[in-house]
Amino acid sequence: MPENTAMSTNELTARLQKAENIRARDGVVWKDKFDRTHTICAARDLADGAPVKLAGRVTAQRWLGKLMFGRIYDIDGEIQFSMSREELGEENYKFFKSNVDLGDFVGLTGELYHTTAGELTVRVTGYEILAKALRPLPEKFHGLTDVETRYRQRYLDIISNEDTRRTMKMRFKMLRIIRDYLNDNGFVEVETPIMQTVASGAAARPFVTHHNALDADFYLRIAPELFLKQTIAAGFDRVFELGKNFRNEGMDAMHLQEFTMLEWYAAYWNYRDNMAFSWAMVQKILMELRGTLQIEYQGTQLDFSKYEEIDYTARMNELLGVDILEFRDAPALKKQLVDAGMFSAAELDPLKSVPAIVDYVFKRKVRDQIVHPAMVYNYPAYMIPLARRNDADGRRIDIFQLIVCGAELIKAYSELVDPIVQRAAFEEQMANKAAGDDEAFDLDEDFLRAMEHGMPPISGLGLGIDRFFSIIADAPTLRDVILFPIMK
Repeated sequence: MPENTAMSTNELTARLQKAENIRARDGVVWKDKFDRTHTICAARDLADGAPVKLAGRVTAQRWLGKLMFGRIYDIDGEIQFSMSREELGEENYKFFKSNVDLGDFVGLTGELYHTTAGELTVRVTGYEILAKALRPLPEKFHGLTDVETRYRQRYLDIISNEDTRRTMKMRFKMLRIIRDYLNDNGFVEVETPIMQTVASGAAARPFVTHHNALDADFYLRIAPELFLKQTIAAGFDRVFELGKNFRNEGMDAMHLQEFTMLEWYAAYWNYRDNMAFSWAMVQKILMELRGTLQIEYQGTQLDFSKYEEIDYTARMNELLGVDILEFRDAPALKKQLVDAGMFSAAELDPLKSVPAIVDYVFKRKVRDQIVHPAMVYNYPAYMIPLARRNDADGRRIDIFQLIVCGAELIKAYSELVDPIVQRAAFEEQMANKAAGDDEAFDLDEDFLRAMEHGMPPISGLGLGIDRFFSIIADAPTLRDVILFPIMK
C-alpha cells in the first residue's frame, strides 16, 4: 500500500471524533471563509509587532507543557507560530491540543516576533479551526518518495517536496512569461476547437470520441494549426494558442498522449523571422527562470547563448549516400536500409510510407545524437504537407526545428498558402494513409476552402511546453513537470 494511504481504522475514528468535537463547539467543522490579512509570504515582509491574521495547513506541532510551537503552510512557504496556555486560556489551549492534527487548516490571529533563535513567528492570541483533514499527511512528510503516490496524488507531493513545489511554480511563471512576450509583440491569444472532424495539423495517430447529440465521431485535436491559420485568413495578423493536444501514440520519458502545446502564426513572416523571434523568447525565458543561458540538464552542460545550424537534407544524404529528395518508393527504401545494415526488416515493417521511414531514420541516426542547441532546416517537401515549398527547389520546404538533447522542442515553417499545392499534398497524404500509414494527414475541405478565399504569407511555430520546460527544470521525465500526469 502506498505510504500516504496507510491509515488505520482507529486513526480515522479518532479524526472523525475530533471533527464531532469541533462541530459541538463551533457548529460547523468545515468553515466557509476566513478573513486573513496577509499571505505567509507577505507576512515575512512585516516588522515585529505587526498584527496579522494568517491561514494555512498545519504541518508541525511541538508541545512543551504550557507552550507549543507549530508551523502552517501555504503554496509559497511555511511560518512558525507559538501558543501559550496563559495567553489563549486553559480551555482554548487544550482544545487545540486535543483536536487539531497535522494536515488540518487553521486561521491564526496574533502578532509577529522573532524567537531567541531568530525565527519569525506568530504569537497566537486567537485561532479558528477551518477544516479537518480526515486523512493524515504522509509519514515521510518532508520528502514524499513513493513515485506512484507523487504522480497520482500530486497535491501531497507539492505539500511534501519543496523541489516539486518550486518546479510547478516555475512552470506557471514560464507560461506567464510566454504570454507577456507574445502580447507585447502584437499577438492575440485565441481559442480553437478541441474536438475536430478531421485529424490534421501533425503526423500523429488521433484519439476518437463520439458526439451523442450529433451522432458523429470526432477527433481530439492533434494540433490547432488549421484553425489558427483560418484566423489569419480572417485578418488577425498574429495569433497564438496555449492549450492541450492529444496524440494516441507511445508513452515514454519524453512523450505523453496529452500534452501542452504553444502554437503561434504571424502574417507576412517567413521561417527565418520565426527563428530569430523564437530564439529570443527561449533566451528570455531562460534568463528570467534560471538567470543564465548556461544550464545543466541531467548531467549535460548546455549553452543557449548560441546554436548550430544543421541542413537536414545534406546530413541525411551524407548518412545514406543518396539524394533523399528523390525518394518515392517505400519498399525500395526499406530494402536499401536493410541491405546497408542500418536497420532490420522487422524494425522497418510497421512503417508504410516514405515520410514515415525517413523520419524514423532521422530520429534514430541523427536527432538522437544532437545534444547542444541546433536549428535543423531544409527538409524534403514530402515530410510536412502544410509547409511552404522552397521557391528555388519545390522538393524542399522552408522549415526549422530546434533540437536539444535529442528532443524536438520547436518546429516552425513558412506556411503553405497555395491552395493548389495544398490539395495535392493532402491527396498524397491520403494515399499514404491508404497504404497503411495511420499517422498521415486527412484531407480537410473546410481548410482548403478557407485557403482558396486567400491567405497572406504566414509563418507558424509549435513549441512543446512540457518537453521544453523539462530541460529548463532539469527534470528526467515529462511527468515530473506536469501537475496531474495521466496514470493507469
